[in-house]
Amino acid sequence: MVATTLNTSKSEEIFAGAQKLMPGGVSSPVRAFKSVGGQPIVFDRVKGAYIWDVDGNQYIDYVGTWGPAICGHAHPEVLNSLKEVLEKGTSFGAPCVLENILAEMVIDAVPSIEMVRFVNSGTEACMAVLRLMRAFTGRDKVIKFEGCYHGHADMFLVKAGSGVATLGLPDSPGVPKSVTSNTLTAPYNDLEAVKQLFADNPDQISGVILEPVVGNSGFITPDAGFLEGLRMITQENGALLVFDEVMTGFRIAYGGAQEKFNVTPDLTTLGKIIGGGLPVGAYGGRRDIMSMVAPSGPMYQAGTLSGNPLAMTAGIKTLELLHKPGTYEQLDKITKRLANGLLAVAKETGHAICGGQLSAMFGIFFNQGPVHNYDDAKKSDLTKFSKFHRGMLERGIYLAPSQFEAGFTSLAHTEEDIDKTLAAAKEVMSMI
Repeated sequence: MVATTLNTSKSEEIFAGAQKLMPGGVSSPVRAFKSVGGQPIVFDRVKGAYIWDVDGNQYIDYVGTWGPAICGHAHPEVLNSLKEVLEKGTSFGAPCVLENILAEMVIDAVPSIEMVRFVNSGTEACMAVLRLMRAFTGRDKVIKFEGCYHGHADMFLVKAGSGVATLGLPDSPGVPKSVTSNTLTAPYNDLEAVKQLFADNPDQISGVILEPVVGNSGFITPDAGFLEGLRMITQENGALLVFDEVMTGFRIAYGGAQEKFNVTPDLTTLGKIIGGGLPVGAYGGRRDIMSMVAPSGPMYQAGTLSGNPLAMTAGIKTLELLHKPGTYEQLDKITKRLANGLLAVAKETGHAICGGQLSAMFGIFFNQGPVHNYDDAKKSDLTKFSKFHRGMLERGIYLAPSQFEAGFTSLAHTEEDIDKTLAAAKEVMSMI
């Protein structure tokens, strides 16, 4: 292990206190650094591409609050917009015009969405879209992919990714078998497995839900023809295709993965970026399907804080910034240099590694590769990743504390940031 040179005494004190107050000392499991070891840092403030912890240490950030900070943390235009709306109140629990504005922007951007409903998290969006799939088709079963994470709702905690994969947990205790009995799973990138599930469950499957680009088993891209194949299989079987674009939406393209790969699902879930860093989620799709949602139709879903004026405002300004010419070219350029640089450094220092990027999303595996699915990802050297993660942290680089999470860049990252990151990576990889 790289020798500790980082002063984290205040972080240690605060985290020790947190462990007496909250399970594991955190509000979300992966933050506890369980899979990488060592002391998690406690944030004090963020700005642009950087983090400062409570001990005053500065880091280049490649987590970006797990995706939303695509324009950079605390972007001045987003903050100014929030200050203006804050004077009007923090929550209405009633319609506001800001919902209309953000809804129009989402509908204009995302190919599959003709109508949208705002909620408060990606988990909530996926819960609602599953209920909608079942209501619209009159079928109870759903297909998800091993290692794909769609929030922590009972029916999705079957061979899930994200923190479940990070902590090496089995399907969660407390989830009744009766709830998950209708959740079928297949390996990602395996069309034959999906065809077999439809053959084994004729007229019983409401649809297929997936991360079109996986970020919760690490960064895994769809094989050529995989998304197109799913579109064809679902149509042939009278089932719905759902893209969970909570992570990829407005990140790998303005219109998400469905724009990037030119495959249009029936329904889409969104989150993260459309709230500009505030809690938000959304689901949307074809008008005939969305018309099933109450009060237009009989499928009930509600939320007191849904359409919150602060979240809508931050989302509107963030999408305005992303819609400027050259945005995604810049994101792709900076991220490609980072991902290719990490692969080159690993090769130079003698490590088996694979990975890549799409626009502002990237990942590496300490694994000879290639990685097509979660089973492939699990072959990675987790001990080596832990040492790499800690070594990078010591050198002021903040990466996701798990081999099974994608990384994110932003418009705030500079060429100098990439230079520093690759120099640190070379140092660390030479030592582990």
